Amino acid sequence: MKPAGVDAAGLEAELRRSIRGEVRFDAGSRAIYSTDASNYRQVPIGVVVPADRADVLATVGACRRFGAPVLSRGGGTSIAGQCCNVAVVMDFSKRCNRLVELDPERLLARVEPGLVLDHLRDAAEEHGLTFGPDPATHAHCTLGGMIGNNSCGVHSVMAGRTADNVVAATVLTYDGLTLEVGATSEEEIARIVASGGRRGEIYGRLRSLRDRYADLIRARYPKLPRRVSGYNLDELLPENGFQVARALVGTEGTCVTLLDATVQLVSSPPARALVALGYPDVFAAADHVMEVLAAQPIGLEGLDAGIVDDLEQKGLHREGRRLLPEGRGWLLAELGGATPEEARGRANDLLESLRRSPDPPAMRLFTDPAEQRRIWQVRESGLAATAHVAAGRKDNWEGWEDSAVPSARLAAYLRDLSALLKKYDYKTVLYGHFGEGCVHCRMDWDLLTADGIAKWKRFLEEAAELVISYGGSLSGEHGDGQARGWLLPKMFGEELVAAFREFKAIWDPEGRMNPGKVVDPDPVDANLRLGTAYRPAEPATRFRFPADQGSFARAALRCVGAGVCRRQEGGLMCPSYRATRDERETTRGRARLLFEMLRGDPVAGGWRSLEVKEALDLCLACKGCKGECPVNVDMASYKAEFFSHFYEGRLRPREAYAFGLVGRWAPLAARAPRLANAAAHAPGLGGLLKLLVGIHPARHIPALAPQSFRRWFARRARSQGDGPAVLLWADTFNNYFRPQTAIAAVEVLEAAGFRVEVDERPFCCGRPLYDYGMLPTAKSWLSRIVTALAPRLRAGMPVVVLEPSCASVFRDELLNFFPEDEDAQRLARQTFLLSEILERSAPGWQPPRLGKKAIVQGHCHQQAVLRMDDERAVLGRLGLDFEVLDSGCCGMAGAFGFERRHYDVAQQIGERVLLPAVRQAAPETLILADGFSCREQIAQSTGRQALHLAEVLRMAMHEGSA
Repeated sequence: MKPAGVDAAGLEAELRRSIRGEVRFDAGSRAIYSTDASNYRQVPIGVVVPADRADVLATVGACRRFGAPVLSRGGGTSIAGQCCNVAVVMDFSKRCNRLVELDPERLLARVEPGLVLDHLRDAAEEHGLTFGPDPATHAHCTLGGMIGNNSCGVHSVMAGRTADNVVAATVLTYDGLTLEVGATSEEEIARIVASGGRRGEIYGRLRSLRDRYADLIRARYPKLPRRVSGYNLDELLPENGFQVARALVGTEGTCVTLLDATVQLVSSPPARALVALGYPDVFAAADHVMEVLAAQPIGLEGLDAGIVDDLEQKGLHREGRRLLPEGRGWLLAELGGATPEEARGRANDLLESLRRSPDPPAMRLFTDPAEQRRIWQVRESGLAATAHVAAGRKDNWEGWEDSAVPSARLAAYLRDLSALLKKYDYKTVLYGHFGEGCVHCRMDWDLLTADGIAKWKRFLEEAAELVISYGGSLSGEHGDGQARGWLLPKMFGEELVAAFREFKAIWDPEGRMNPGKVVDPDPVDANLRLGTAYRPAEPATRFRFPADQGSFARAALRCVGAGVCRRQEGGLMCPSYRATRDERETTRGRARLLFEMLRGDPVAGGWRSLEVKEALDLCLACKGCKGECPVNVDMASYKAEFFSHFYEGRLRPREAYAFGLVGRWAPLAARAPRLANAAAHAPGLGGLLKLLVGIHPARHIPALAPQSFRRWFARRARSQGDGPAVLLWADTFNNYFRPQTAIAAVEVLEAAGFRVEVDERPFCCGRPLYDYGMLPTAKSWLSRIVTALAPRLRAGMPVVVLEPSCASVFRDELLNFFPEDEDAQRLARQTFLLSEILERSAPGWQPPRLGKKAIVQGHCHQQAVLRMDDERAVLGRLGLDFEVLDSGCCGMAGAFGFERRHYDVAQQIGERVLLPAVRQAAPETLILADGFSCREQIAQSTGRQALHLAEVLRMAMHEGSA
C-alpha cells in the first residue's frame, strides 16, 4: 500500500538522521494511524512526531526528495477520510502544541497546530475571551485539525466557522517555501508579484484565478453560514480582502502544511443560561428554529429522541437525560449575558414569548453550570452514541453526516430527507446545529456487500441533489475529504471544481499533499475500512462477548475514532495516554491495533503480535473506556483476552505469578504472617524479593495482618439480629491485608439492621488474574464461587462487596464468561457495594453526622462500571463536607503501580491530581478511597492513610456515641 517508487527504508533512515522527534515506520504505528473517524482506511508509509518547526521542515524536505506524499494530523477525528492516506503522517498533537502568544488587548492568539482547543479556550477565559468555534470534540481536537477542516461547533452561531476566525498563518509548501499569509491589499499583491520568486508566482496565480472566477464564485457559492464544502475561493474576492490564510482553511492538508496560525478571539459571555424545549418530534423542533433564533442565542442545537433512547440503552449520561423536558425532539438554546441576572433575564424573555405561542413546547431553564454540562454531554455524545447501540441492531455509519441548509428551510429539508431515507429503507437519528441548519446523522448502510455499497452510492447522489435544491452545502462542518469530494461538481459545477483543482496546483504542483481528497478524490467506495474484501479472522475466545454477538472481530470494530479517550483532563480515560500523550496508549490506538491484527496486514502474528502486546502493556484495565467511551469499547476485557492467548504455552512475566496468583499464595502466607512479613521487609531479603518478583525498589510490599478477617469473624459472637441476612464478601485484600475494613463493615451493617454472614471458604474473585490474561484460571475460580453461593443466591441473599474491583468482576467479567447461567445472573444482580446496600435496602437508617471535611478518590471500576451515586448519597447523609476528586485513575491499578517497569508511568498518573490534592489537604481532612490499590498509592506516595467508607461510617458511629 505504498506509493510506487517510494523508498520507505531510505526515507526512514534519512528522517532518523535529520530530526529530533520520533520516526515510526514500524507496522504497529502504521496500523494505529491507518484510519480516522471515517469509513476509510489507508495504511501510511510511516509516522513522524515532530518535536518542533525545524523537524516539520526537515520531514517535508525528506519526503520531497523521496517523492513521498505528506499528511498533517491533529486529533485524528475527521469524518470524511481526510485524515488517513498512504503518506508520511505528521502527528502534531504530542509536541507541536504550544500556545505561542495570547494578546487579550488585540483579541488575538498565536497557536501551533497541535494545540488542543480547550487549552486555548481555558487560557483565553482568564481574560473573558474564547475561540468561538467549538465542535463536540473540543476537549481533544486540535487547532490545526480545526483549521484543516474548517470546524464549527455549537457556538459558531455566535462566532462563525474557523475560517471566519483565522487572521493569519505561517505555512510550508511541499517544495519548501515558508511564507506568512493573511489579508492582502491590492497594492501588496502587486508588490509581492513584482518581487518574483516562488512567492510572487503563487500570489500572481492566485490573483489570476480570482479574477477569472470571481463572478462564478459569487453566483454559485451558497449563501449560508455553514458552507464548508469546497475550497474557500470566496476569501480571495476583493470584497473579502484577498484573505489567503482563510482561503487555505478547510483545504484538509491538500495544499500546504500549517506551521502556526493567528486566530481571532471573541468575548465569552461570563454568564449563561440554557433553555431546553421539548416538542413532539425533531421535525416540530425544527419548525420553531427561527422563533428561537429571534432571541439571539449564542448556541442553538437540535436533538432527536433517538439519541436519548440510544444513550439509555448504553446507560450513559443518566443525569443529563433526566433533565430534559417532556418530548421526543428538543431544541437547546443557550443565552449569554454579562451577569447571571442578564442571562437569566434573556432566557426568561424567550420562555415568555414561547408561552404566548399557540402551541408552546415543554420548557425547562437551567442556570446551574453543572446541570448545563450534563445536558451538553447528551448532545455531544450524539456522533458516537448512535454508532453501536445494542446487540441485534445494525451498526450506523457516517457517510451523509453533516449536510447544511438555510435555517429557515431546515424543517422542510428534514422532512424530505426523512422521506428519502424511507425510500431507501435506511434508519437514522437526526440532531445537530439547528441554529445554522446543520444536520448530523449516522445511518445503517450496508458497507460489506457490493449491492449494499451500490445502494449507498445511489442514496448519496439523491441526498446531494436534495440538499443542493435547498440552497445548501454537502458539508456543514466535517469537510469533503474522500466521502464528498466526488459530489462537488453537483454543488459547484465542473467549472468551479476546475478552479479548485487549479488552486491546489498553485500550492502543490506535484500533487503530494494529502492526495485523493477534495480535488480529484479517490472513488467514494475505494479504501473502505469494511468493503467487500473485509474478512477479519474470527478467533475462538475465552470471554463470550455477548454485547458483540460473541465476535471478537466485532468488538475490535466497535471503536469509531471519536477520540474521547484523548481527553487530557476530566473523567477516567485514558490514564496512560495522559501520562505519555502517545496515540498508541489511547483506547482508540489499541482498538485500531486489534482491528488490524485480525486483518493480518500490516500487523501480523495474530494473538502473538508484539505490536499489540506492547500497546496493551500500559493499559491499566481501569475500565474507564467501558464507562465513558460513547461506544463502550472495553479495552480491559480485550487486554485480558489478548494476553490469555499471547502467553498460551509460554511463561508469563514473573510478576504475573506474584500478583496474579495472590489469591492462592495469600492464604498460605497468612498461616505465618509474622514470618512472611519479616521476609518481605528485611533489609537485604526484602530487596532481593522485590527484584525477583519485579517490584519497584521504591514500593513497599503490603504487610499481612496478624489475623485475617475471616478468622476474626469465626471467633466472634454471631449476630443475633432478626434483620435480613447479607453475605459479606471477604475479598483477598480486605481479608488478609486490611481486615479492619471488613470488621468495620460488619459493625456498620449490623447497626443498619442486617444479619451478616461470611462464607468460611477462602474464595478469591480472581481480579488480579485478568491483568495477565489468566482467563482459564479466572473462569474456574468464578465457576466455583457461583456453585458455592448458589443456595444463598437462589434465596435472594444480597452479596455485599467492599472492594470495587471485586464487585466489577461479579457484575462484568462474570457475565462475559457465563452470559446464560442463571446463578451467574443472580450473583451479578445481587452484588452490592456497601453504599448501595445502605441506600437501597436500609433507607431508614441514619448514621450519626460527622462534621468533618473529606476528599474522595473514587476507584476506577466504581466510577466506570458501578457508579458513585450511592457513595455520594451516603456521604451526604453523614453530613461530610466532601469533594469527589476529578482525578481519574490513581495510577496503582492493582499490581500496575507496583511493577518496576510501570512505576514511573504510575506515578505520573497519580501526580496529575490525586497525590497533590492529598498532600495539600489539612491533617484533619479525611481521605476516602474504597479501593485497596488506591489506598496503597496514597499511603506509599504521601504518607497519608486513606479510609474505606466502612471505616468512616464506623468513625461516625463511635464519635456519635461518645
